[in-house]
Amino acid sequence: MSDLSLDPRDWLPHRPPFLLLDVMTRIEPGVAASGRWTLRGDEWFFAGHFPQMPVTPGVLLLESIAQCGAVAVLADPRYAGRLPLFGGIERARFRRRVVPGDTVELECTMSRLSAGGGRGAGRATVEGALAAECELLFVLAERP
Repeated sequence: MSDLSLDPRDWLPHRPPFLLLDVMTRIEPGVAASGRWTLRGDEWFFAGHFPQMPVTPGVLLLESIAQCGAVAVLADPRYAGRLPLFGGIERARFRRRVVPGDTVELECTMSRLSAGGGRGAGRATVEGALAAECELLFVLAERP
């Protein structure tokens, strides 16, 4: 892994405010990836979700898991230049609130990967406590 960039911007087409990873901590091309997202409190969604008690929307936790998985896929030379898109989310569960100041540790492991798409499972934790988990289905599109 030493020659792989840990900057998610080098793998993903996402950019702020919708890049939900700060750094990758592990990349196994085509197999798995781990990353980190630190919530500072000035993120765009906290102003309305919720003003008196800011909470990270669960759907954004799922997106951050998916972005982590996308790095694992795109780091595999067979899929370089492709665009992983959601095909579905199964068994999503939210176990803990994620609030400003939290650092979310993300991981996603591929269970099936083919030329057209795949499946993976991921989780988000904060200080070792499970915050969210899900199974992801995705298709691989050509990038314009």
